[in-house]
Amino acid sequence: METLANLEAFVRSAELGGFSSAARYMGLTPAAISRNVAQLERNLGVRLFHRNTRKLALTEAGERFLLSVRGNLDALQSAISDANADQGKPAGVLKVSVPMSLGMRYLIPTLPAFLQSYPDVRVDWQFDSRQVDLVADGFDAAIGGGFELSPGVVARPLAPAHIVAVASPSYLKGKKLPKSPDDLADWDAIVMRSGTSGRLRSWVMHHVGGDEAVVPLKARVAFNDPGPMTEAAAQGLGVALLAMPDVLPHLESGSLVRLLPRWYVDAGSISIYYSTRLSLSAKTRVFIDHVVEDFQQHQYAERFAGNSG
Repeated sequence: METLANLEAFVRSAELGGFSSAARYMGLTPAAISRNVAQLERNLGVRLFHRNTRKLALTEAGERFLLSVRGNLDALQSAISDANADQGKPAGVLKVSVPMSLGMRYLIPTLPAFLQSYPDVRVDWQFDSRQVDLVADGFDAAIGGGFELSPGVVARPLAPAHIVAVASPSYLKGKKLPKSPDDLADWDAIVMRSGTSGRLRSWVMHHVGGDEAVVPLKARVAFNDPGPMTEAAAQGLGVALLAMPDVLPHLESGSLVRLLPRWYVDAGSISIYYSTRLSLSAKTRVFIDHVVEDFQQHQYAERFAGNSG
């Protein structure tokens, strides 16, 4: 029977395109990865990779074997992680889905402390704004907003998901500041195009006093991701409606100015989602606690609020 080390060496080498990349991922040397794969090939009696000096490519037998074992390897590692969880030891691969901008600005900076505290945990994150199926896609957790809760999934709110209107000082130069959303009708707008429907997003803003108004945006630039929208706004291309986490660093530095400070879009909450179908593994439990504590320490719930203007 093959060892888990041999199987993982093969799968990671195939996924990452080489022994060196697999070695970095697994914390081993390329020579150790190569030995494990060679032992696996000897035991199976087939060659799994075509090897040359420039690249590593799967043979036909290797492709078939990868399809057979990849999912089983993840299941085995999850089972081992769950067994360790019973002993209270966080370990194994922590698979998380998180939006790119939120992950880059607010979550990756927390990783050094987390991994130092839990050296047996390995991180495997997917940066994506779409909703994932935690159970079917094998995620331990997801962070974001606006997810529909499927059976067995719970959401722990972290901060409000408020969207505000912003523009750069250069774009605002010589313009009269708007007093209501209607005043934005003739301004150049940087708008969001839905990645699923392809339609331009429309927004309803709320006033802290209770009024509501549809925002009449004149699209000049359209993107399907808030990161480019934020950069375009900072470059003076127009007004944009963006989530507070995306624009907060720019508001604090002065490269963007918030417009209509008493108006905001309420998009619900930024939450961390996880499944309750199985007992929560130790690695997932400590990750949730780590994220919640970090949000509390940095007061993100207050800083991301758009209704305090």
